[in-house]
Amino acid sequence: MRLLSKAVQAAVSQRGRSHRYFWGWLNAVFNKVDYERIKSIGPDRAAAEWLLRCGAKVRFQGFDRWHQDYNGLPTGPLDRYKIQAIDATESCIMYRGFDHLDGLKHVEEMKFNKCIYIEDACLERLSSIENLQESVNTMEVVSCGNVTDKGVIALHQLKNLESLFLSDLPGIKDKQTTADRLQTALPRLDLTLDLN
Repeated sequence: MRLLSKAVQAAVSQRGRSHRYFWGWLNAVFNKVDYERIKSIGPDRAAAEWLLRCGAKVRFQGFDRWHQDYNGLPTGPLDRYKIQAIDATESCIMYRGFDHLDGLKHVEEMKFNKCIYIEDACLERLSSIENLQESVNTMEVVSCGNVTDKGVIALHQLKNLESLFLSDLPGIKDKQTTADRLQTALPRLDLTLDLN
């Protein structure tokens, strides 16, 4: 009986692990960049498709409504719809998909709340994109367990960043030094920290 119990426990344990691997694999597939698609439909439409596929929301310039349904993306002239805001709350976006952001020129607001795949490399990559350095002015990073001081400090490259909210980031070990570095680099920054 004891042997049977151990066999059942091993099978259940293995099943749980394979379930996680499947979702990790599927999320990686959703984040794959199709450069031909970006070229054919434009960076804003391709980025919107990527973000919605991964469970994020987008708001286009000149619209109040957030788009969350992949099949409900607006149609019409491709150059009409420019992404102004990204809400990646609880989405599966990951570093591998960040090349989708390269051509975006109008993004002003970004939210990364409870994003399990967001890590320092993502924030460094985002901060290195020249168009976003000029356009992003509001950002939230909340409950992203893989973000450390290094990733947050990289945000200093976003020259027009005016508002940054950081909360529940256990990877940040030296919040005062990190805050000081950001404030020195971005004197206009309204930095709100809720880090314990």
